[in-house]
Amino acid sequence: MYIIDGIAYAGEIKPSLKVVGVRALNDFGLWVRFNNGESRLFDFKQMLDLQAYAPLSDIEIFKGVYIDYGVPVWNNGEIDIAPEYLYENGIPAENSVSRAQGA
Repeated sequence: MYIIDGIAYAGEIKPSLKVVGVRALNDFGLWVRFNNGESRLFDFKQMLDLQAYAPLSDIEIFKGVYIDYGVPVWNNGEIDIAPEYLYENGIPAENSVSRAQGA
């Protein structure tokens, strides 16, 4: 149990999930490292049909991903995606240089 602002919550407090490393891969994939030490691969192709992410269908814009306060962003912060979503919907990545380079 933990208490925040006088409210008691069941369970244990979980640290917030943040992205500490991100790399655009070939074919609209992302390699993402989180502050819990885990790395995941995320297939971004599934997101490109959504209006909010349509600009990322330009591979050069997609490759411009960077981290802002623990969140992957593009286009000077106009486009972002939640670290929790990437973690929950990504697949565990081996620490393989060839996979991280998109080979």
